[in-house]
Amino acid sequence: MRTTAYLTDGPRSSTGPLLQGTHSFGVGGILQRYHVHGTGPVCLVHSGGPGIFWDYLRMPALEEHLTMVYLEPIGTGESGRLPSHPHGYTRERYSRFVEQVINRLGVPKVHLLGHSHGAFVAAHHALTRPGRLAGVILYEGAPVTGAEHGTEAARRVEEFAARHAGHPGLPDVLAAFSAMSSISDDESTVMVARGVLPSYFADYWGQEGRLAPFRDAVRATYISGLDECLSPETIDDRAALRELAVPALVVVGRHDVICGPRWGEELHKLIPGSRLRVLENSGHMGHIEEPELFAGTVRDFVSETAGPGAGAA
Repeated sequence: MRTTAYLTDGPRSSTGPLLQGTHSFGVGGILQRYHVHGTGPVCLVHSGGPGIFWDYLRMPALEEHLTMVYLEPIGTGESGRLPSHPHGYTRERYSRFVEQVINRLGVPKVHLLGHSHGAFVAAHHALTRPGRLAGVILYEGAPVTGAEHGTEAARRVEEFAARHAGHPGLPDVLAAFSAMSSISDDESTVMVARGVLPSYFADYWGQEGRLAPFRDAVRATYISGLDECLSPETIDDRAALRELAVPALVVVGRHDVICGPRWGEELHKLIPGSRLRVLENSGHMGHIEEPELFAGTVRDFVSETAGPGAGAA
């Protein structure tokens, strides 16, 4: 395990917070890193897991039109660790660091895109700190976690297993799901993340030559999902989302087993005036499976909601 990283901004601060490349700064003694690619209105991206390294979420098709600011969430990659690591990484904690990055960027408003666990963070941020958001993109998210979410995921995994019964790779995928509850370090986190990944695509084995390198490149840090008091963070945003005032786009893959169409449609129904895009040929990774459709959907939403206060680099 890495130890906590401390404030080491140095000369990078003089290069400008939205120039292309890697940036870092300190927040209360914790190092926060982010990466800037592309040009246009600013879209801040929060990756999933928690603990999956940011680079799986690179979106070159969006970088042609937007300034994509990819956050390395604290506790992950080269960003710093909390003293309570691997515990304490709540949505509220992540949201505070998101706010610090937004302040650092120096533009009036940004769009916030969260994927998977990052979508839960993005929803929390939009509900609690909406002032600097021009819009929020909830990509493969859900309004709840806990038993209800787990039961739906188990059902979707069973459907995946039935569709691929007899495939030689299926036992390894199911074994990885079974190992989720015993994850305890970085190595087992990576092993499980790569192990379940075929089920996160609409047709992984049909496109294995293209997708296997993506799978092999996945990196991760172990994050427990517990707060500092070692209690799990259970989420139910359904009541709060009915009052969400930030323009929202919900994106979900038809074949997603973890945060599938049921949850995307529920988010859409809950959030006033939200927009819904179902990617019919995608699972959990629409930016990889249908990159042009995904990018066009996000780009159109940003263009329509940017307004005069949205930043551009």
